Amino acid sequence: MKKVTHMHSQASAGSTFMAFRRTLAVASLAFTAACATTSQVKPTSVASAAPAPVEQAPAPAPVPETKKERDAREIFAQAVAAFHAGDYVKAEEGFREVVAKAPQSLNAQFNLGVIAERQGRSADAQAAYEKVRFLEPGHVPTLLNLGRIYRTQEKYEEAISLYEAGLKVKGREHEPSLLNNLTLAYRLAGKYELAEATARRVLARHPDDAEAYKNLALVYYDQGKYRLAELVLANARKLDEKDPGIYNNLGMVYLKLEDRARALTQFQKAVSLDERFASGYVNLGAMALAWRDYAGAERSFSKAVELEPGSHEAWLYYAYALDGQKGRDAKKGLAAGEAFEKVLSLRAEYPEAVCGAGWAYAVERAGWDKAEGFLQRCKDLSSTSAQDKQMIDAKIQGIAAMRKSGQPEPAPEEKAPNPAAVGGSGSMLDKVSDDAAPQEGAPAEGATAPAAEGGPATEPPAETPRAE
Repeated sequence: MKKVTHMHSQASAGSTFMAFRRTLAVASLAFTAACATTSQVKPTSVASAAPAPVEQAPAPAPVPETKKERDAREIFAQAVAAFHAGDYVKAEEGFREVVAKAPQSLNAQFNLGVIAERQGRSADAQAAYEKVRFLEPGHVPTLLNLGRIYRTQEKYEEAISLYEAGLKVKGREHEPSLLNNLTLAYRLAGKYELAEATARRVLARHPDDAEAYKNLALVYYDQGKYRLAELVLANARKLDEKDPGIYNNLGMVYLKLEDRARALTQFQKAVSLDERFASGYVNLGAMALAWRDYAGAERSFSKAVELEPGSHEAWLYYAYALDGQKGRDAKKGLAAGEAFEKVLSLRAEYPEAVCGAGWAYAVERAGWDKAEGFLQRCKDLSSTSAQDKQMIDAKIQGIAAMRKSGQPEPAPEEKAPNPAAVGGSGSMLDKVSDDAAPQEGAPAEGATAPAAEGGPATEPPAETPRAE
């Protein structure tokens, strides 16, 4: 995800999580870019045990189905049904059984990656997709999802190489979804000329491709050409009035133009069109944090982490929303500490989460043991200022004294937010939603290959950012 600026979230007195807590603050807005991979991945309902063809070919003569093949097909169908019912454990068991019976099954292996992504297990998802790619280098849905994982890891050059390799596969030279994702990767890598040229390459063949317009708008957005980005997004909206990513990205543009009321309307429109559009919730949460509406921010970010459990940023800002309420409800502080720990499970030793957990757990006796450990780790960070180290020492000593006396921890006092947090151009959350790839949909049962449906990932994103 590409962050342009950040919002400031309120800190409690005595709970400055280092200098970052004064300057960082809330969530980056998620921009939904045109074509990245979706965060709303779905399994493909394909039971074929053979690799899916890269291009259309004459249908082979029907071959009698063996009992083993029938069993695999039935198990596959049951696993798809379990996935749609939200039973990922049962679905994963089913797809693994299919792979055991039919090791060449692209679709079952791909769906294992999809499930892993839904559960926030990025490493497992990447491994599953790599297996599919080994079996079929030109499997477009796999290239899209694997490329999205690389982008979330900020491995932009790897994503670029992946898409470029996919475009070299015979029959895929002009594949719009790969070109759109390549545009996005170029943009994230700061290669704006290549990004613009690639987007125009798509539009030259497909002038009605809304995703290409979205990506082109993000290229202009990143270069500060906000009015031009608005114009291009207006063209995209004419082509697809139901795409939540377009409204999400318009909201980002309006924030830069200091029209926060219009921005809010666009983000609300985005989630009204797709209740699973994570980037819209990230941006709504970021705006709520800027206005110190911590309860509203909590609602938005809780939805974002539900949709994107593997996003450390979504968890970080969810933690901020909870932390902002600990002065009135100490249990929110403990919940914030747990959310900061979730960030650390996704990104080890992330400074904001280490220090945030320490101050959050310090709010109540039940969290003091953890607070002392995290605060000491925060103090040992090279990025922790001398002033913050003094505050940490004072807090640890205070906890020790209260332990000894049996006194409860006094409720933290609230501070006014940093004025820049609610300011205009560039001063507030800016998470470009970079998930702009077409979603991997669930085609009809018995289809011969997974189909990539249109629709930005929310990524886009949150960047998606998550430009999803």
